[in-house]
Amino acid sequence: MELDIAVDFEDYFPSMVERLGAEGFIGELCNGFRLLMDGERGLITFESLKRNSIVLGLSDIRDDEIVCMLSEGDLDGDGALNQVEFCILMFKLSPGLMHNGSKQWMEEYDVI
Repeated sequence: MELDIAVDFEDYFPSMVERLGAEGFIGELCNGFRLLMDGERGLITFESLKRNSIVLGLSDIRDDEIVCMLSEGDLDGDGALNQVEFCILMFKLSPGLMHNGSKQWMEEYDVI
């Protein structure tokens, strides 16, 4: 399922890596994961993402858009995102991290 939505996007991840360092940045990604996850399952699920969509500024997001977001990062096919899947997805969605030499850094930290 592909969405046809134009979004004005500014990638802050490269400057965060520069400011926080590699471990600090990964720590912030993990904080973001915990913010969005279902506390009982330890995963970002459809329900937890829908419930927390307001935090993301997405209060009017449709169910099919949530499903699309989850499927983009769901590597094991369970319909939810674990912490590793979430971090990998965040890296893949950052053009600055993927194209500014950070790919080697991600490989060193086993992120991709």
